[in-house]
Amino acid sequence: MRGLLGLSPPQSTTFLSIRRRQQQQQPPRPSSGSPTSLPPKEKEVGVDHISSVSNPFVKHCVRLRCSSSHRRSHRSLLLVGTTPIREVRDYGNLEADGASLIDCLLVREENQVPAEFASSATCVIHVSPLVMEKISGVETSDSTEMVAVMRMPSTFVDLNNDGCILDCERLFPSPRRILVLDAIQDPGNLGTLLRSAAAFNWDGVLLLPGCCDPFNDKAIRASRGAAFRLPVVMGTWDHVEALVGEFKMKLLAGHPEGDGGQEPVSALCDSLISSLTDLPICLVLGSEGRGLSDKSKTSCELVSLHMSGKFESLNVSVAGGIFMFMLQSRKY
Repeated sequence: MRGLLGLSPPQSTTFLSIRRRQQQQQPPRPSSGSPTSLPPKEKEVGVDHISSVSNPFVKHCVRLRCSSSHRRSHRSLLLVGTTPIREVRDYGNLEADGASLIDCLLVREENQVPAEFASSATCVIHVSPLVMEKISGVETSDSTEMVAVMRMPSTFVDLNNDGCILDCERLFPSPRRILVLDAIQDPGNLGTLLRSAAAFNWDGVLLLPGCCDPFNDKAIRASRGAAFRLPVVMGTWDHVEALVGEFKMKLLAGHPEGDGGQEPVSALCDSLISSLTDLPICLVLGSEGRGLSDKSKTSCELVSLHMSGKFESLNVSVAGGIFMFMLQSRKY
């Protein structure tokens, strides 16, 4: 049986004991006519303290930061830093059922809980500088004031490992523009592409095998919380083909100009963009090092960006941002 935050009972003992003490120590709520009141952070959440790096909950947090499989198995992740936490909260901290995505805030012991986060978390724990350094992975933890343990959004689905059946309409409710990433391994590139997809109002992202974890710390930082704002699905080419068939989508793939081998490459010009305006589009982008897979090249219509300068290609996150801007849906 899983404990709170998805921890197995041995791991969750310390955290559960903290929660029990918080509940036991919770002062009675003052009546409406009482002139006294508690500060917001003490009314909304309990506060406790962890000073040992060997605490089981600390070890769990470190594994959330370092291990993709641990994140998946617990459907949780770690956000390091006040700014990333704020960005995710601003994108929509609540799930459809009204539950907060923030399970726990860990705050440096000498700092107060920021008022804006007082009602956003189930629990707040103050930690020593050594514990903050251990959890955050930042050697100089002075600038790291806060870390959040968060639940993965329900809009993230791993069709490869979760045993889910593809339900196109549920996963992508408005599939006018879908981005497909083909083995994008660099977390900075993947996060930037997610950010651009959200900025240009694309309707979701499908990650093919070989892509890095979208909840990798670097990917989350680069995406500025975009993985919490739009559907992100991990799947295979079978899922792409089912999606394209279900919604009669035009399948395009970004490719360097004049480098398609036996496959023709069309420049993404104004006339081509105009012809695509009323069509749902699925855009595939390959990794910067290896480019598109053979399957992508043979399954898609290859399109390129015209470059007047003498460069062979652009960074995939830069090129992808331009493609998504030029192909963004005009129907909102």
